[in-house]
Amino acid sequence: MLGAPGARGQYSRGTGTLGRLRIIVLTYVLVALELTCLFMRFSILPYLTRQLGLDSVAFGYLQTTFGVLQLLGGPLFGRIQCPAFVALVASLVAAVLSFTCIPTNTKGVSANAQATPPGAPKASIFDLKAISRLLLQPGVLPVFLVKVVSGFPSGLFLVMFSIISMDFFQLDAAQAGYLTSFFGVLQMVIQGVVIGWLSSHFSEGTLLRASVLVFIVVGVAMALMSNVLHFCLLMPGLVFSLCALNVVTDSMLTKAVSASDTGTMLGLCASIQPLTRTVGPTVGGLLYRSFGVPVFGHVQFATNVLVLLVLWRQPLPQKRDKVG
Repeated sequence: MLGAPGARGQYSRGTGTLGRLRIIVLTYVLVALELTCLFMRFSILPYLTRQLGLDSVAFGYLQTTFGVLQLLGGPLFGRIQCPAFVALVASLVAAVLSFTCIPTNTKGVSANAQATPPGAPKASIFDLKAISRLLLQPGVLPVFLVKVVSGFPSGLFLVMFSIISMDFFQLDAAQAGYLTSFFGVLQMVIQGVVIGWLSSHFSEGTLLRASVLVFIVVGVAMALMSNVLHFCLLMPGLVFSLCALNVVTDSMLTKAVSASDTGTMLGLCASIQPLTRTVGPTVGGLLYRSFGVPVFGHVQFATNVLVLLVLWRQPLPQKRDKVG
């Protein structure tokens, strides 16, 4: 059985190139299933809440509740509609495939990297001392704060995007789906092609400052946009900034810590999104009701101007390593 512990431990020596290719293809299929179901929920939930009589602030509270449960690792169960049922079945299929077909270890484990020193206490999942020690290592905390602060305004906008697409852009469910697909294609091209090419020609610090600078320009454009065409024109800049910020900061942070702390650091980076989804919907809902869509552009502009000034006065270490 492929999922058995003994078989998993022998993966790197036993399956060869064909087995590795099969695991890679299956991993892409699972990611595609997950993202399809995720965007399916994103698309249907705002229209369902509107049919139930909820306004944007109430929708924000609902999203905050989901973010809290997601952050704590608990599922949120709601009404079962046809898309939700399809997403449930696809998630179950993906879970079965991942448990039965993907080995625990897909890389050869070196004798030095992953082994825990004898007598050393095992780190808890929520070990605040270990997390603090990690963040206080040289070069870690500034990059982590840039990652959180610079991307938070865009996170607010994206959390509220479903409501904005209905109220501000006046899109129906199908049109919103097309716009989301356009966003996904842009992300795939920019992250898969553009960022890789730029990383081979420019340092990580340069790319990070470029992403913050583009965030500033996008913030101005977002504050001035009045229809969905304007948003489509600024979307490439928004996607570039988000992809460059995430890829570059993840690369810099993992390089700044030891090999044994890489997993913990990646976990901290991954926790930023559910944290944004926890506080973002309530804050975004209140801002949207009080000031409208332009406020997201103003917040993004002001926040990233401050970040760029900090980066300019205290530049991060320049490395020519490829991002990834």
